[in-house]
Parts: sequence; C-alpha cells; structure tokens
Amino acid sequence: MCNPTQPAPPVGKNPLLLYYITGRAQFSGSETDRQKNLLERITACALAGVDYVQLREKDLSTRALEQLARRAMAALPAGSTTRMLINSRLDVALACGAHGVHLPANYLSASEARAIFARAGHAHPIIGISAHSAAEVATAESHGADFAVFGPVFEKAGRTNHDGVNHLAAAARSSMPVLALGGISLENAEQCLQAGAAGIAAIRMFQQGDVSATVKSLRSLQAARSSAGC
Repeated sequence: MCNPTQPAPPVGKNPLLLYYITGRAQFSGSETDRQKNLLERITACALAGVDYVQLREKDLSTRALEQLARRAMAALPAGSTTRMLINSRLDVALACGAHGVHLPANYLSASEARAIFARAGHAHPIIGISAHSAAEVATAESHGADFAVFGPVFEKAGRTNHDGVNHLAAAARSSMPVLALGGISLENAEQCLQAGAAGIAAIRMFQQGDVSATVKSLRSLQAARSSAGC
C-alpha cells in the first residue's frame, strides 16, 4: 500500500538492489560443511538475481579468508551479473579478483579505497559503505561511495529499533542509493521501500529458505509500488 505522506522512493524508477551478506556460522556441521553450504548459497543467490554478495567472514585468518574468497568468486555462475564484495579487506579483494569492497562505518573512506585499487590497476571497484545516520551517508557520498547500507532499521542483536524506519527515511534522501539492513523480512520490507530505500540487505533472508522465491517476492513489491505510482 502506498503512503502518500512519503516522497516517491527511487525504487519505483530503478531496479531494487538486493544485497546478501554472508554468515557461514549460521550453517550447521563442520567448518568444511559450513563453507560448502555457503558457496552453494552464493551460487543460488546469483542464479536468483541477487545483485551483490558481501563476503563477511571476519573470524577467518587472512589466508583462510583469501582461500574462501577465491572459491566464492568461482561459485558465481558464468555470465552472472552478481558482484562480489569483500568486507573491509582490500588486500583480499585485490588478491582474489573481487569486484570491490564493503567498508565499515568510520573506517577507510571510499576515496582512499579507490586510490588503493587504482594503484593496483583496478580502475572501477565497487565501494559499499556501512552507515548508521544520515550524516554518515552524506559523508560516504561525498567520498564517492557507490551505495550505503543503512541500519539497523528494525532490530540488531535481537533488540528492536523503534525509530529505525524514520532514520532510514532521512538517510534515503541522499542521491546515492541507500539499502536497508537490520531485521528485515518479507513482511516488513515494504516499509523500507516506503521510506525510500533503494534496496534490501540481509543475512538470514537470503541465506535461509528458497532464495529464488524471496527475490521474486521482493521484486514483486517493487513492481506493485511502481505500477501504483508510488
């Protein structure tokens, strides 16, 4: 349902961006089993049309992360438009040939990251930034980030964020795409679109269940809002 008090969000004009953040610890079994399941999920997400995968396995050593990142790149089907980003580790991203990096808030700036990639001969990396306020989104945009992932919208670590949607709406006024993160489900995703989010970022929503059905449901929300003139 459209909310006439909200400005028309960008998702009615541009494709909804879908962003899978990996979390192999959520899979059961041995480390070998968890990595196997993770790689299979990356392939499934790419086939379903998820736009970005962020490899976010911060507990791994540099060598183990690089090995997993190479396997993750290989898990993308031939001809896939899904782009692989490595969380924070520019060295690993460059070593495995990833499409870019995702930078935590108050970390290296997007402009500094681009300079590092350029010196390594990678002219057009994708740079995503985590943000928790409209000010952080504005800073990321000023440094040339491609998009911001804003959160938490609904919850973090099991705690409800009652003002998250309002804060998302303020952040989404940016001309740079802002993706919503934090406790998002198929039941509440439309609230993020109403607030102006250009996309949805999640771990559980893309890592559990039928990801193809999840992607279709999210795309249908966008299509319905577009056809309704929202």
